[in-house]
Amino acid sequence: MIRVLIAEDQGMLLSTLGTLIDLEDDLEVVALAKNGKEALELAKTAAPDIVLTDIEMPELGGLELAERIRDGRLARGVIIITTFARSGYLRRALDAGVRGYLLKDSPGDVLPNAIRTVYAGGRVIDPALAAQAWSEPDPLSERERQVLKLCAEGWSNARIAGELGLHEGTVRNYVSEAISKLDATNRVDAARIAGEKGWL
Repeated sequence: MIRVLIAEDQGMLLSTLGTLIDLEDDLEVVALAKNGKEALELAKTAAPDIVLTDIEMPELGGLELAERIRDGRLARGVIIITTFARSGYLRRALDAGVRGYLLKDSPGDVLPNAIRTVYAGGRVIDPALAAQAWSEPDPLSERERQVLKLCAEGWSNARIAGELGLHEGTVRNYVSEAISKLDATNRVDAARIAGEKGWL
């Protein structure tokens, strides 16, 4: 049996995914989590083979959860199942060690087969999204991404500098570079563009 942990903050979808997987003879749901932090704790005790998670969840996002599961060797693989059909999210997911990336509107038989493939050491990615991801690479550096995230929350350069341990002038340079790379009109526009692409 392939042991599966599901992390999903929408209760009805969490229950539906659990039922769908339990219908398969070779798959078993061993834990259900309503947020990323709970999923991480359950992964340490439930010994799942595969973890299914959304990207945006309370307390701990799916990408950070995937990194911690990979680093702690808590499962064979993580599969993202999400509504976010954005190439930037896929690239970041792959960087986090995710082995599968599926959209929630995929046909019902796709998920069980994806679980089997990832369990066997393979990788499963929505084909249209994979093509888009490689044709539109993320232009931002990790530091530019960190700065833009805080810009999106309305933080001043001085506050960002204090939070990240940088000089205020350095923060201005990162903001300027990001604006230029994204062909944006200002910091707010840059954060918006990066967010829409899934790069934040």
